[in-house]
Amino acid sequence: MTETDTHDVGDVATQDAGDSAISGAAEVPASSRTGDREDRLVAEGEIAGDYLEEFLDLLDFDGDIDLDVEGDRAMVSIDGGEDLTKLVGRRGEVLDALQELTRLAVHQKTGERSRLMLDVAGWRRRRREELTAMGDKVARRVLASGQREELAPMTPFERKIVHDAIAAVPGTRSESEGVEPSRRVVVLKTGDADATGPAATD
Repeated sequence: MTETDTHDVGDVATQDAGDSAISGAAEVPASSRTGDREDRLVAEGEIAGDYLEEFLDLLDFDGDIDLDVEGDRAMVSIDGGEDLTKLVGRRGEVLDALQELTRLAVHQKTGERSRLMLDVAGWRRRRREELTAMGDKVARRVLASGQREELAPMTPFERKIVHDAIAAVPGTRSESEGVEPSRRVVVLKTGDADATGPAATD
């Protein structure tokens, strides 16, 4: 590439070759971009882990913090302490609030919006399993009866899990209706008169 830079401007063929080489050198391989993203998510998890460790110390709670990356999210979980259920709440409200605080802590350090997922005492994992089973059961019931069903109000996290479970049952689809905090999932049989149009994701 250095020789190309010193050639006469009239040497078009050589210059074009140099331009191609420069252009190729400027391209970032997909594997490198993937590595950069994973590094960023790992850094998010480490920042979140430090924040949560200080938080637990402040409350004098015991807990082991585990960091991971799943897809395009940093995953942080806290397990092991007897007091941890207090950080979950009746329906995960306290956990959701703590997750938002942790995301804000990451944002303050990185300047970028975080989508990390926080779990405490395995609550989200168990809730995911429950909602997946429920979504599958309701979808099959709607498929058999042909009647639409409305589920109880859920958080965005919960609705996403139910939507995914219903999407796995051929012949059914789902959409969300209402406004927060009363927004809920509606399950319909594909082809129903009131089930036309694309299914909503939330």
